[in-house]
Amino acid sequence: MITKIQSLILASLLLLLSACSGDPGPLAGTWEKGGMTSMEIQFRNGETEVNGVVKKVSYEVQGDDVIVTYEEGFAKGAVMRYTMTGPDTMRTETNSYQRVK
Repeated sequence: MITKIQSLILASLLLLLSACSGDPGPLAGTWEKGGMTSMEIQFRNGETEVNGVVKKVSYEVQGDDVIVTYEEGFAKGAVMRYTMTGPDTMRTETNSYQRVK
């Protein structure tokens, strides 16, 4: 018989596991950072690609923010927050991006 505490723990774990996924949500697609050092970044299911380098990531959508956590390589465990400022615009703490595809 499952107790109330066990039910609460199970529900909490399921909620936590469903919060992180391979789906980039509103980040899906290709984005470009303008300025003197232009850069293109692609967000795909379970991965991101910058300048031809593909890294495995997980995504967590929190309102207008998408938290990207790197799952491998020297950046493993690093977290980047992307804030959606419009349907085709987003920003980080240091850059702004425009959707191109």
